[in-house]
Amino acid sequence: MAEGLGEFIRVLAERCTGCEACVGVCPAGAIEMREGVASIGDACNLCRACVSVCPAEAIEVAAAARAEAAEGQGVWVFVEHRRGQVAPVVYELLGQARRLADVLGTKVSAVLAGEGVAALAGAVAGPVGGGAAGPLGAELIARGADEVLVLDDPALGDLREEPVAAALADLVRERKPEIFLFGATALGRSLAPRLAARLGTGLTADCTGLEVDPERRVLVQTRPAFGGNLMAVVVCPGHRPQMATARPRVFRSLAPDPSRRGEVVVWPVDGSRLVSRTRLLDYVEEVTETVKLEDADVIVAGGRGLGGPEHFSLLFELARLLGGAVGASRAAVDAGWIPYYHQVGQTGKTVAPKVYIAVGISGAIQHLAGMSSSDVIVAINKNPQAPIFKVANYGIVGDLFEVVPALIEAIKRRRE
Repeated sequence: MAEGLGEFIRVLAERCTGCEACVGVCPAGAIEMREGVASIGDACNLCRACVSVCPAEAIEVAAAARAEAAEGQGVWVFVEHRRGQVAPVVYELLGQARRLADVLGTKVSAVLAGEGVAALAGAVAGPVGGGAAGPLGAELIARGADEVLVLDDPALGDLREEPVAAALADLVRERKPEIFLFGATALGRSLAPRLAARLGTGLTADCTGLEVDPERRVLVQTRPAFGGNLMAVVVCPGHRPQMATARPRVFRSLAPDPSRRGEVVVWPVDGSRLVSRTRLLDYVEEVTETVKLEDADVIVAGGRGLGGPEHFSLLFELARLLGGAVGASRAAVDAGWIPYYHQVGQTGKTVAPKVYIAVGISGAIQHLAGMSSSDVIVAINKNPQAPIFKVANYGIVGDLFEVVPALIEAIKRRRE
């Protein structure tokens, strides 16, 4: 069976004669024979070629059942992890999910999928049941979850999108959550749309704001649109679950509360139904000479006021002395002064360091949306009316080519 856009194609096994006419006509190669009966895989693009060619009328198109809005209960967060390490965005989403669930009067579920994750979460894989929380389960509960739903099967190893989406779809149909949140990471941006298509529901990508209307129980999702020039507010009132991916570093994690209690529930998975057309060969770690922008405690960011690419060397030296990373405004990136992966803002990365030093950045709203959650903001700009000073904790009105070298020298002298 294959699904999409509210429809699915299925094989009526009792009618199938095993003639294999559908196998030869499928342009996507999505049909194979299993024990003499045609089986349609995830590669199906709903072209319907198999429907018209089947002499036994054993293949049909039907409307996919969609969950009514009233059925949904609970806020779910997908737990992205790699090599036993949970992605930081998961804890940020758990914090926001906790806030949303408290408004709705419902509970938060952390959904953990993979191979061998049941033991990590603190339960034994098998029939549906609870278990005492292990290290990871206890951490997820302390961070805001009321329960940890575990999908444990070898087919889910490495979190490849196709099998994980299939397993999640079965779980969603059974438990019927109200809201399902994913991090806007490489995995989340690939996995969430696959799941939304299977479920026939909506998905809002790259959200920077998530609130709820408690009366209608509608998730109000805010995201940048048209290159960050305006903010779009999106709702999905008629279908469940309401799905969204949210940018890392947008929401604040809750401080762990070891006193919180929850449950770890292992859900049965039929691994024989989970297929993948991809195979993971290896992980290649990103090699950087400095701290990654999204992980830095200190960021020194430059804008149009630097006047050219050669002056970013000042910022790199200051960042090196502070053990931080270098960021940039969109204007500097668009001018070709520095690569895109340094860009901070709605169309770049959202960051929340302990200290953010904005050098020659005027403070356009698109840039502020990407760094305003920083603990301490220091602004250096010769224009005293620059918008950046409205959000800065400390402001220096002056020529950056005098201020930054003075800072560098002061730091060097202090270290000596």
